[in-house]
Amino acid sequence: MDSVYAHVLKFKKKYPMTVGWRLKQNSKVIEEHLNPGEKVLYAFIAQKNDHPFGILDSAVVTLTNKRLLIGRKRVVFGYFLDSITPDMFNDLKVKSGIIWGKIYIDTVKEFVRLSNLSKSSLAEIETKITSYMMEEKIKYEHALNNKK
Repeated sequence: MDSVYAHVLKFKKKYPMTVGWRLKQNSKVIEEHLNPGEKVLYAFIAQKNDHPFGILDSAVVTLTNKRLLIGRKRVVFGYFLDSITPDMFNDLKVKSGIIWGKIYIDTVKEFVRLSNLSKSSLAEIETKITSYMMEEKIKYEHALNNKK
């Protein structure tokens, strides 16, 4: 089984212009919260903010077979973890700039901003997240309709 860190390194090697720090520490946050049977499908690094010079908020974003996880290890102690399940996913927006791009994930409860991504990575990230979330959302709605 590939670790979250291995997926992040693969992404960083493929898209070196993406700004990301503390890859291993941020990956450990995600790995601590993976549930039994949960498998990592895709992972990447981004800044969890909307500021062009805010490069200190590195986060590992991981798509699993159950949900989307965003983990950030704090410098001194503690961490932050966000979990987005397919039923909470609304929409995804991509913005491309001169050097970097941004991904905005709209959920039922919050608006997640991921920035300082390599422009060339945007299409891959968008495809991975939206195709998975839409497939799972259809399964979820189908299961709800069968219960009625």
